[in-house]
Amino acid sequence: MPEPGPVAEQELLAGYPPVRPIPPEDIRPTADEVLVVLDDDPTGTQPVARVPVLTRWREEDLAWALDDRAERPHAVYVLTNSRSLPAAQAMARTREVVAAASAAATRSGVRPVFVSRSDSTLRGHFPAETDALVAGLAEQGAAVDGVLMVPAFPDAGRVTIGGVHYLRQPAADPQTGPLLVPVNDTEFARDATFGYGTADLPGYVQEKTAGRIRAEQVLRVDLRVLRSGTEAVREVLAAVTGGTVVVADAVAEDDLRALALGLAAAEAHGRRFVYRVGPSFVRARIGQAQPQPLTTAALRAARAMGTTGVPPAAGGLVVVGSHVDLTTRQLAHLQATRPDLPAIEIEAPAVLSEDSRAEHLQAVVQRVLTGLAAGDVLVHTSRTLVRGRDAEDSLAQARSVSAAVVQVVRAVIEQVRPAFVVAKGGITSSDVATAGLGIHRAEVLGPMLPGLVSAWAAVEGPAAGLPYVVFAGNVGAQDSLTEVVRRLDEATD
Repeated sequence: MPEPGPVAEQELLAGYPPVRPIPPEDIRPTADEVLVVLDDDPTGTQPVARVPVLTRWREEDLAWALDDRAERPHAVYVLTNSRSLPAAQAMARTREVVAAASAAATRSGVRPVFVSRSDSTLRGHFPAETDALVAGLAEQGAAVDGVLMVPAFPDAGRVTIGGVHYLRQPAADPQTGPLLVPVNDTEFARDATFGYGTADLPGYVQEKTAGRIRAEQVLRVDLRVLRSGTEAVREVLAAVTGGTVVVADAVAEDDLRALALGLAAAEAHGRRFVYRVGPSFVRARIGQAQPQPLTTAALRAARAMGTTGVPPAAGGLVVVGSHVDLTTRQLAHLQATRPDLPAIEIEAPAVLSEDSRAEHLQAVVQRVLTGLAAGDVLVHTSRTLVRGRDAEDSLAQARSVSAAVVQVVRAVIEQVRPAFVVAKGGITSSDVATAGLGIHRAEVLGPMLPGLVSAWAAVEGPAAGLPYVVFAGNVGAQDSLTEVVRRLDEATD
């Protein structure tokens, strides 16, 4: 395990071969292959564009997403929001999706490849969700040879070198280049529900499986293999059997593409994998180039896709639920830059008390409506994270606060139509999409920032034509939230 504290990236990379450039068009998924991405919160869509996203997993919804259109997408995202659930419920939900997607794939004549997309800082239900994928596929008569773990998200500065997962940070001295911090030395490792003690991925697997899978049983695909050519990667992966966990390095998009090419070659020779990945790998695996940030014209076109019977508001609604330090700093930057922006707090202690919840939320809704009549409005939860008695109780309290956020959003859109909605935080953005805005089928338009912050357009329902921006809590620079709101305001007529 690495020593705590930052280390120079160039020092860690010394001795490894240089990155091997691979154009995205070199990766050609087969015509019948579709990645079914079980997204444990909506932020996994941020690196991709022009793919369908579902917030429910009925067979007919999946068949709609998998149907052979003019250009069938090679990936479909299914928002399970499982990071907000206890592990047993997350596993049950995973198996439901596998069953429904398998049936829909048979109807549509496609071959599904199942992906468990989770957090690039290692928070989430592992191994519960990959265990459920393996069990669900077994029920469909398909044996899994390996579980491929690729948490790297280079767009957001999450990289893996020598099997150790890091967060990239700028150095105080630009001459030294970026610094890398092992993820176990960050706030994410201290998560109340999903905390962990090591950044070494084989050690993480051993820790999270409580020793069922020992670190020495985990297979590594390091940068030397990835940068040696497709055949070298294929040889390693083609030998995987018995559900072995495989962890892969990646520092750049080309490393992910190298892995995708070798993986596709191994799968073409009969190997079957399920993937446990951060956001970037799906884009590499389907051969999609990094989409450019959405233009003002594209955002305006999305708004023209639908209307509702409620009157339009003068501004947009920004909802912040994430409690990570970066979100709090982004929130402070937005408020400092926009002192005119009404900031309305949903107070956690008030909503966790049955005596005060209803009255407090009614007052919040009224203040939001008043603010939207004049312009943009910011709604945020209390910045002090409420912790429960244990991990499960902490998760239950987080769900209760998120339900309050949803109640506010739903009450607002029943009366006015904001120019846009931004949701900051994984659970927040999931709950706002499904229960607040009633989104069931949508298209990922593309990113608001390079490789980060996804914008959706609902294809039906009360949110059709309403740009909905899914903003992960732990990505971006200090001014990123401010920049996203500024660009949305520019696209508001």
